[in-house]
Order: sequence, then structure tokens, then C-alpha cells
Amino acid sequence: MSVKLRLDTATATRLVLAKIGHPQRGEPLQVSRKVHTIPEDQQERLTALFLKPFKNLPAHRFTHHATLDQHELNTCAKAIFANPDSLLTRASEIASRLYAKSNHPNIKSGDLCIVNLKELHIEGELVHGICILKSESIVPFLTITANDGDLEINTVEGIHPEKIDKGCLIVNHWGTKGYYVLTFDRSGSDTRFWARDFLGVEAVPDSAFLTNAYAKMAVSFIEESQPPSEETPPWETAQAAREALDFFEERERFDLQDFEQAVLKKPETIERFQEHRARVEKEEGMPLETHFEISKKDVGKALKKIHAVLKLDTGVEIHVKPAIGESAPLLERGYDEKKAMRYIKVFYHRDLGAE
Repeated sequence: MSVKLRLDTATATRLVLAKIGHPQRGEPLQVSRKVHTIPEDQQERLTALFLKPFKNLPAHRFTHHATLDQHELNTCAKAIFANPDSLLTRASEIASRLYAKSNHPNIKSGDLCIVNLKELHIEGELVHGICILKSESIVPFLTITANDGDLEINTVEGIHPEKIDKGCLIVNHWGTKGYYVLTFDRSGSDTRFWARDFLGVEAVPDSAFLTNAYAKMAVSFIEESQPPSEETPPWETAQAAREALDFFEERERFDLQDFEQAVLKKPETIERFQEHRARVEKEEGMPLETHFEISKKDVGKALKKIHAVLKLDTGVEIHVKPAIGESAPLLERGYDEKKAMRYIKVFYHRDLGAE
């Protein structure tokens, strides 16, 4: 179910703005009274800013326990795609839904931008899209201007394009399946509010999603099973995680039973992993397939994230990535009787930083 999407062909043409307050704190909802047409000389720059956060995100789609006809955002997107002139009305409905869902004390108020896009390139077609962005923080900017032959500095407050907290891109593709949706939440709070409560989306279980899910699951399971300690230094835990991901690197297809027998081996370890998988499936809100084609690109991403950090009371931090092709340990612990201190010995072939 892998889909090829290009964002560099798209153009942002019109937008609706809103301020989303917090209902429990008595903060109001305010929506712009008209659709703002983006001037042609600003379209390229704004389009790039709007779409930059959506690169390399896993695919999602709208979902509903009964029927998609009862899914509010799916209905709004469908109406806008069918009639672009309904953007203001439907954008107001989207803002109202977000406002109604913003009751939890941890949810922050913020600025909402709902953008109409044209000519997104997906699967060989040029289609329309809808971009929803929420910024929850205002940052100061410095400006230096000329005034009466001199220069002066001023501060203005605004939205930093690189720090937009939440976003959603709805592409007019898979119309009968809940549309092709990309989403992110950088706020650090519970992402269920944005992805589930407001958007109502589920991940598309393609090879990229499943590879990433099982790779993360394998690493987190090993880190839970072998937490760093005096007996198990952090680099050994990281190396064990690396070896688990070797299973993905060496095969074209994933089979859960094969993974359990080849990597976990012991019946009690397999049982604990099955319990761990059940918790992950509950968090994802969907069962994970046990047979799928492995996405090598996503295995590579998972491998790059594996590292160990050892923080010592002397102010020293040691960052270690698992060694590839090394059978002997590259770090060795010991105790110096004269200094009455522990030490770590590091083995290496050459100093890459000196080359």
C-alpha cells in the first residue's frame, strides 16, 4: 500500500485563520470572517513553510467505528474538495471541532491556519489538499530598520515557521478509504488528543509503518528486559538491540514466529515479548500484522537511533553506537585500587576525527 507523494509541485492558494482558546479557561474561539487569498509573489515561500514539516511522515487515514459519513473532518475535507468555495464554512467547522476537543488542562490555546493547496503530486496525479497547522507558542523576532538616517532595533512577536506544534495534511486520494493523511505533533504532550480525539486517524499498515513499529518494539523490549546497570553496561544493551535489528536487515519479509525463534529463542522471553506487543497494539489502537515486506529504509532509520549514553559523576559523558561486525567488546570496565575509582578502557582501530 506504499504511495508516492511529491510536495514540491504544490501551491498554497487560500487560507482561513482562527484563534483557538481554551473552553475551560473561558477563552473564546475566533475565526476569520473571510477567506484570505495568498498573493502570487508569496505563494512559493508560504507553500514551502506550510509543507516542510510533512516530509517523511508515515501515512494515516480517517477512521470511524461506524461509517466515514459520520466522521466530521472526513466530511469537511470531502466538501472542500468537491466545492472549494465552501472553504470558509468548512474551515469554521474544523476550528469549532478543535475548540470543542480542547478541554483537557494540558492542552494549550493557539493559532490555527487552514490552507487550501492545489497540484499535490500523488501516484501520477495532481490533486488538491488541505493543510491544518496549529502553533501554540509565540516567539520574539528582532528587526533593524532605518529611521531619519539612522538605524534602530525593534522586537515583534510572531509564529516561528520551524516550531509549528501540530499539523495535518489531507490529500485528495483514497477518498473512499478515509483519504491520505499525514500528521505530526511536536508538543511533547499526549498525541492522542491531536491524532485520535481531533483528527480521528489511524496509521496505514503499510510496509514502512509495520517495519518501523516492529523495529521500535524490538528495541524497546530489549531495553526494558536488559536495563543498563553495573552488571549490564548501556553499550551492551545497545548492542543487543542492534543484533535484534540485524534480523530485519538480513531478510526481505518479516514473519513474527520466525523472529521469535531466531531472536528471542527462550519460551519465557517470547511470552514477555507477546505481552509487550499486546500493549503496543493497544496504544496504536489496532492489531499489527505478523507477515509483511520489510522496508529497508526504515530499518536504517531505526539503526541510526540506537546508541548508549553513559553519564559519569566526573562530568564525562560517553556516547556509544553499537559496533558493526565486531565480535569482541570495544569497551572494558575496571577498578583502579590506587585512585579508588572505576574506569572504562576503550579499544579502537583509528581516530576518525583526526582524518
